[in-house]
Amino acid sequence: MNYKMLIQYDGTDFHGWQVQNNQRTIQGELERVLSLLEDAEVHVAGSGRTDAGVHAEGQVANVKMNRAFKPERLRAAINGNSWRDVRVLEVTEVDDDFHARFSAKGKTYLYRVINAPVMSPFWARYAHLEQRPLDLERMKQAANLFLGEHDWTAFSSAGSDSENKVRTISGFSIESRWDERSRASMLEFRITGNGFLRYMVRSVIGTMLELGRGEREEDSIRTAIVTLDRELAGITAPANGLTLLSVDYG
Repeated sequence: MNYKMLIQYDGTDFHGWQVQNNQRTIQGELERVLSLLEDAEVHVAGSGRTDAGVHAEGQVANVKMNRAFKPERLRAAINGNSWRDVRVLEVTEVDDDFHARFSAKGKTYLYRVINAPVMSPFWARYAHLEQRPLDLERMKQAANLFLGEHDWTAFSSAGSDSENKVRTISGFSIESRWDERSRASMLEFRITGNGFLRYMVRSVIGTMLELGRGEREEDSIRTAIVTLDRELAGITAPANGLTLLSVDYG
């Protein structure tokens, strides 16, 4: 049976998605539990890797098992044997050819920024604190520069294992709202594309924050995209502000 799982996790205490020796990871945690249920080793395939400290509200994975479970029973068994910072919200039976990564059509990420002198402890794990004023309209205008199909070498990790660095960004919005919990302004950067390279979203956000603080011009973004020069991109934003919001399967 092939089971599709909708997963949420607080990534703070995980070393990312991918299994690593002697490190706690999301994939490792799920494979540990599912292997107990299967009484044999299993492989959990995710829609993509999230880095250490990155969260997910809508991660998707699939696992093929020989033992048959009712979806509700499997969900309960996974959650009953996992730590509380990761939860499977839904389990559904899918065709054997479904693959969480290769069947995905697109993803949406959300980056949260508290723009205030002080960070609320309730957001410290899930948002980035920016104490300096940010020019929202300037950032909104610059967001259009990232739309479309481009080679994103300048905004990816030098160690990215993807040879093809061309991706299409179909949506990039920036909204500001008053957050009652933190008694401060919260900015939400929402970016949608058909795929993302390692550190790509955080590099884009770091670049936008520099522009919002008045530390760079729009032309530097255009130049970075065209020349593929990583030195022209901004500092990578911290992981804690980033959340994988959803995965689209069309």
